[in-house]
Amino acid sequence: MVVIITVLILIACVVLGFFILIQNPKGGGLQGSFGTMSSQVMGVKQSGDVMEKGTWALIGIVGGLSIISIMFFQKPESAVKAKAMQQKSAPAKSGK
Repeated sequence: MVVIITVLILIACVVLGFFILIQNPKGGGLQGSFGTMSSQVMGVKQSGDVMEKGTWALIGIVGGLSIISIMFFQKPESAVKAKAMQQKSAPAKSGK
């Protein structure tokens, strides 16, 4: 299960990186590439909103999957055995 979640996190990170790289930091983005006439016809005027919402959604997905992946990790058996041995041994009594 951890492998599946890790693959999903990696895919979401790649798509998130793509969304971030195609955005223009000054607000132009894909909208600045097209003229005003084509933005009214093709609907590119809303591309900034879609990219911003997609970015936030992917950040939430990566964060959520990261938290969920922690639930599926298991402790190594050597650590579990060492802890069990510590609990079995009783402390020595002092002669006072």
